[in-house]
Amino acid sequence: MNKLILGLPKGSLQDATFSIMQKAGFKIEVGSRSYKPVIDDPEIEPRLIRAQEIARYVESGTLDAGITGYDWIVENGSHVVEVAELIYAKQGLRPVKWVIAVPEKSGINSVKDLEGKRIATEAVGLTKRFLKKHGVTADVEFSWGATEVKCPELVDAICELTETGSSLRANNLRIVETVLESTTRLIANKAASADPWKKKKVNQLSVLLKGALAAENKVLIKMNVPDARLETVSKLLPSLHAPTVSCLSGGGWVAVETVMDEKTARDIITELKHAGAEGIVELPLNKLIV
Repeated sequence: MNKLILGLPKGSLQDATFSIMQKAGFKIEVGSRSYKPVIDDPEIEPRLIRAQEIARYVESGTLDAGITGYDWIVENGSHVVEVAELIYAKQGLRPVKWVIAVPEKSGINSVKDLEGKRIATEAVGLTKRFLKKHGVTADVEFSWGATEVKCPELVDAICELTETGSSLRANNLRIVETVLESTTRLIANKAASADPWKKKKVNQLSVLLKGALAAENKVLIKMNVPDARLETVSKLLPSLHAPTVSCLSGGGWVAVETVMDEKTARDIITELKHAGAEGIVELPLNKLIV
């Protein structure tokens, strides 16, 4: 049987990735000390690996494909095929940013002020390339973690990954510059992309993952509407294209269904009822293929 060796990110992206994979139709289980998760697709062999390393292993051919951040592709300088951009992170459906941050009372206010300063970061390559681009020379050192607490006693600034900025604010740090905006990517190596079976499998995975993300925070609304009230009800409905309308047996009524944001449904369900809709049902979505 053909197999696709797939790298899944261990660490901050793990829970979010497993959740999206489940909505895409894959059930994954992993032991606390195992790096080989169990998946209910016999054609996939997953490996649980730090996101920082996945791009390197995909490029080398150890993995056929993987899910990792764009930032780590750039940091490693990996030559891989980017199959899909998957906009989700640890805490939400948004990009993340690598930023230069300094203590609130620091006199550093721009990248130029970093000349001759000491900077701690896990993304040494990203930081050095950013400084070089701006003609700045600084001492960039690798940080093994807890980077935020190193300012100002150990270093003058940090280059850190942030999603909401809350951790930086909690440590009395302010953002000076944005080094890189990053999103999650599904990647493959060139050999896997040239293999017809593996390419098809990766593309299938791409469609399902993007469908799961497209369905996030969206619901399917179904209702019955009298013919005479259809136009009024339809004007209240947002949809991807137009609501689906089907005649009901007996005449005089139609069934209407459409997809909308969950928050929109919350706001307009009462209006739909007042407009004449009955039997309103709200259903969650796992995938939305557009």
